[in-house]
Amino acid sequence: MVARLDEAQRAALAAARPLWAMAEGRDAIVRQVRFADFSAAWGFMCRVALLAERMDHHPEWENVYNRVTITLTTHEAQGLSERDARMAEAIDRVLDSSS
Repeated sequence: MVARLDEAQRAALAAARPLWAMAEGRDAIVRQVRFADFSAAWGFMCRVALLAERMDHHPEWENVYNRVTITLTTHEAQGLSERDARMAEAIDRVLDSSS
């Protein structure tokens, strides 16, 4: 069983990933990213999909033209876990490398 983050771990996640926010009404984090166009957004999603497959942790997401909204939570833990923290870090690295 995957353990949910405790309060200290949640505080550390918030400090380390300031561009992620708590999702409204659920134990999850969310980030919205805008790109130059649909192609750039889709390319980002493809890179994250490959990461997610390697990490065996798949985001919930939505794409509307140049905007991608990503939600991370661990269904097995019924909330945030270390898997989400690692995935958020990996996603942030993808975004940092494409800027």
